[in-house]
Amino acid sequence: MLIHWGPVSLKETEISWSRANTNPKCPNNGPIPAEEYDSLYKRFDPVQFDAKEWVRIAKSAGMKYMVLTAKHCDGFLLWDSKVSDYNIMHTPVKKDVCRELVDAAHKAGMRIGWYFSPMDWKDPDCRNAKNSAFVKRMQAEIRELLTNYGRIDLLWFDTDGKEAVWDQEATYAMVKKLQPNIVINNRLDLGPGTDAGSPNSIGKFADYFTPEQWIGGYNDQKPWESCMTMSKKGQWSWAGQSDGVKPLGSILEMLTGCAGGDGNVLLDVGPMPTGEIAPEQVSRLKEVGTWMTKYGESIRHTRGGPYKPGPYGTSTRKGNTIYLHIRNWASSTIKLPSLSAKIVHARLLTGGQLTVQSTPNGLEITVPEADRQPWDTIVALKLDRPAIGIPAIDVPNR
Repeated sequence: MLIHWGPVSLKETEISWSRANTNPKCPNNGPIPAEEYDSLYKRFDPVQFDAKEWVRIAKSAGMKYMVLTAKHCDGFLLWDSKVSDYNIMHTPVKKDVCRELVDAAHKAGMRIGWYFSPMDWKDPDCRNAKNSAFVKRMQAEIRELLTNYGRIDLLWFDTDGKEAVWDQEATYAMVKKLQPNIVINNRLDLGPGTDAGSPNSIGKFADYFTPEQWIGGYNDQKPWESCMTMSKKGQWSWAGQSDGVKPLGSILEMLTGCAGGDGNVLLDVGPMPTGEIAPEQVSRLKEVGTWMTKYGESIRHTRGGPYKPGPYGTSTRKGNTIYLHIRNWASSTIKLPSLSAKIVHARLLTGGQLTVQSTPNGLEITVPEADRQPWDTIVALKLDRPAIGIPAIDVPNR
């Protein structure tokens, strides 16, 4: 679960990007005057915020880690900071959101991470003559987040596509010294013309790459995670009652697509100004959790492949089993290339009749129309050897 939240939820506009530009070195040019945007915190009073409930919702969806926008590009801090007064303790609610969430996560056995924007579009020193002083303050903020809250599992830096001037080597060294086991994404190093979703964008200190708003392609050599929105509008932060959420099928496509490509999915929610996650988002997450309860064996602890994603759908594997996630039926029979292993048993995990035949031209998988699921029909193929040893297989577009 990725959580985009802050005073901007009062405006129902995109976080940070809806703020007007006050620094030519930064790319935002939103419709809300900076003076108005920067004053929203004075009336930000999320009295219904309940960290334990956020964790409960994430667990009910089958999620294993949470990432909160401790600091987004607008510079507002969701923790009790001694570095900047522009923080949650100067709002009417006066609650250290980071403290409450990390405590709730640790108690529930949920892994926790921070989203942190190295750039600060509100701070006039960012990328300007006093950038070195700004970086010292930025590093001091990171130090607070990684020192005062116990074990932190993940640090999710962002990029705005402009020059990366964050004293990266020293920043990485500090992070690893404070939290030796932390996992770090690839965006601290990225600048103009770089693609966070490219496998080549992992610098020497980062651990994984991050496609945004698209499902990454098959890659079992470098770790990756797609960050995706639930919002029907595709907005990261709360977009209001008129927004809605994506259909369950779209969320399952993200989940199975990322798992089949050998990656993770980081699914975003945008809590309301009250501090509650919107009922329609909670309802959708509960549906995902119900699906995971039934079919999670085909996702949890699997690796992608061996069949690469294709028109049919995608596949995952674990132990001696391959799970085919079939989304599209051009006909009653799906044809796939042959396997370098013998199938000793086949079953339809989603229930119903199934026929699997090995032919000179490959595998033929037939499921009656009545037994095909609207979003994902799952076929489990048990092999005579470990599935992980089978090289990845391209699936022709047919």
